[in-house]
Amino acid sequence: MKIGLNLPYSTKIVDVPLDLIRHAEALGFDSAWIPEVYGADGVSISAWILAQTEKIRMGTAIMQIPARTPACTAMTAMSLSQLSGGRFILGLGASGPQVIEGWHGVGYRKPITRTKEYIGVIRKIMAREAPVEFDGEFYQLPYQGPDSSGLGKPLKSLLKKDESIPIYTASFTPAGLAAAAEVADGVFPIWYNPERFDLFEPHLQKGFDKAPGKSLENFDFAPSVGVVLGDDLDFCRAPIKQFMGLYIGGMGARNKNFYNDYTVKLGFEAEAKEIQDLYLAGHHREAIAAVPDQLVDEVALVGPADRIRDHAQKWQQAAKETQIGSLLFSARQPDAIELLADIFL
Repeated sequence: MKIGLNLPYSTKIVDVPLDLIRHAEALGFDSAWIPEVYGADGVSISAWILAQTEKIRMGTAIMQIPARTPACTAMTAMSLSQLSGGRFILGLGASGPQVIEGWHGVGYRKPITRTKEYIGVIRKIMAREAPVEFDGEFYQLPYQGPDSSGLGKPLKSLLKKDESIPIYTASFTPAGLAAAAEVADGVFPIWYNPERFDLFEPHLQKGFDKAPGKSLENFDFAPSVGVVLGDDLDFCRAPIKQFMGLYIGGMGARNKNFYNDYTVKLGFEAEAKEIQDLYLAGHHREAIAAVPDQLVDEVALVGPADRIRDHAQKWQQAAKETQIGSLLFSARQPDAIELLADIFL
């Protein structure tokens, strides 16, 4: 099993924890991952980090699919891969309707179809077998829409062929998991209880069935895990609750919040409703406080070192059963990433 480091969002100022990344690199972490919402973009920060590291791979978690054409994304991925000696991982995601329609100003409909087409175009560009032609519902190369000049022609990338760049998608919905298993090289669910692989396995298998030769043996199931090290358990749970409260309560409309739906499936239906009701009513602190301790303990590693070591056993067991290929840790403390390296490497 490989381990990676999830990096924090930048807010008003772009803040890259380069010392922490280099420390993780020295400890043997395989990868680092940068998010992208509606502030700093993931590509610029990825390039900055790759230029100042030597071994660690850099992934985007995520580059928002509707924000860029597939050709633009392929150009970016191929360029970064060459410049970094093959250390770039292309992480993609549909994001959500509030961000995509509110920020990027494009429609959000049929995100699964869009994702499959998007990756299909990218793989054609990277394969460089012929000038690219594609006729999909969302993407046409050459473009033939009503505002077309009619002058477009199929083109082939000027860069050399490179099919080695891994493509991951962010998903935890049934359709999204199936699509990832079918067309991508890995998937990263936002949080995960390693004793509830039953919520993922049938959907992944549905995708594998459409792609002969694919299975968990050659597909990276890479869940994210929040980690906070310290003696005060409630204090350690607090940042995890803040993150989960935002996503369960406010990352989407009341009837279109994938994170809330996922929390219900994890067995916290009443709690998910309460968190969302409070958050959408503007009671953000109360919503965060309503995130159950049990939920945090099931999906994160928090508290003293001995407690983290004990709870880590269920993640290690899941890796032995080939459920997990990578663990992506959201950790900010140097001593925490040292502990993780000692446990998992």
